[in-house]
Amino acid sequence: MIFIYTDGSCLGNPGFGGWAAIMNNGGVETVLAGTERDTTNNRMEVFAAIKALEALDTHEEVTIVSDSRYLVNTMSKGWKRKANQDLWADLDILAKGRVIHWEWVQGHNGDVNNERVDKIANDIAKQGQIVGTVVSNDQEVNVLSHLDEEGKAKMVDVGSKNATERVAVATGKVVMSADTYRTISTGTTKKGDIVGVAKLAGINAAKHTWELIPLCHNIPLSHIDVAVDYDEISHCLHITATVRSTGKTGV
Repeated sequence: MIFIYTDGSCLGNPGFGGWAAIMNNGGVETVLAGTERDTTNNRMEVFAAIKALEALDTHEEVTIVSDSRYLVNTMSKGWKRKANQDLWADLDILAKGRVIHWEWVQGHNGDVNNERVDKIANDIAKQGQIVGTVVSNDQEVNVLSHLDEEGKAKMVDVGSKNATERVAVATGKVVMSADTYRTISTGTTKKGDIVGVAKLAGINAAKHTWELIPLCHNIPLSHIDVAVDYDEISHCLHITATVRSTGKTGV
């Protein structure tokens, strides 16, 4: 059984809204949250359930707990759908073929996870309104943690964290004409070893990334690799960059 707590928030109603979901699958918790412009509280309540179901990669039995009678009673008791037809249609598609238990809980009445998901939805709505843009997070860790409550930039304090190994992998490709590909792949360009120079540039860029991103911590890199694979059929170069670090924050 997967347990999901959902909630929605709206500043102004209509106004800038936030949604959140806390998902517990066998003790493994996932927190989702995001914002929407020009929305309502009811839309955010339904949207939170949609995003939670979209995130599931199994068809296990699900219990969705919400303090929104609008959401719970519409899905479990057949309340008439007078508005938000687009969201109800999406939710119906996601719910089809699933065993879902819809449970209503009294809001602000001591249910720990209901209180948590309510705070996350409200906080992310406020943060989104401050920065004036739509926000989407898949972690609970301090929504937009590089901004304080007044929306001012700050550097996150990672002093209390334990050092862990972190690995990041980024991929991309460069597509070119057949003639250009042939020249590069055979190493006959007038400018020399283009791929070799590009690898060095990539390594150097990784070493200096923390200097270029505002509020980023110094990151001690233990390994950088830039691999280039040649694709003769598509006339492109597939590039894979791998970076490794051990520290309190990182890649």
